[in-house]
Amino acid sequence: MNKNGVEKEFIENEDIPWDDVGEGIQRKVMAYDEQIMLVKVKFETGGIGTLHKHPHSQITHVESGAFEIEINGVKRVLKKGDAYYIPPGIMHGAVCVAAGVLIDVFSPMREDFIK
Repeated sequence: MNKNGVEKEFIENEDIPWDDVGEGIQRKVMAYDEQIMLVKVKFETGGIGTLHKHPHSQITHVESGAFEIEINGVKRVLKKGDAYYIPPGIMHGAVCVAAGVLIDVFSPMREDFIK
């Protein structure tokens, strides 16, 4: 079931609206169950994903743009086609250096994203 209360196996991008989460960032929860969640995050240049940590494992694919990613105090600029992994409980954040989209996968799902 997605955030809009629709149960389906095939998720069409245009059926899900972007949610404005501030700081030049918009988010779409594409699909999830209790074990896994797929989220698109769109950044304007200069958008900041502030440093934070959570108990979920996270893998992120850089769909487009370029981002300075910080994981556990280490920074690296990643671009289209790159990816990164964040273990549970590790501080991380992102600064968008060229407008783009990140594709996040969380396990288990982020309950805070659907409330």
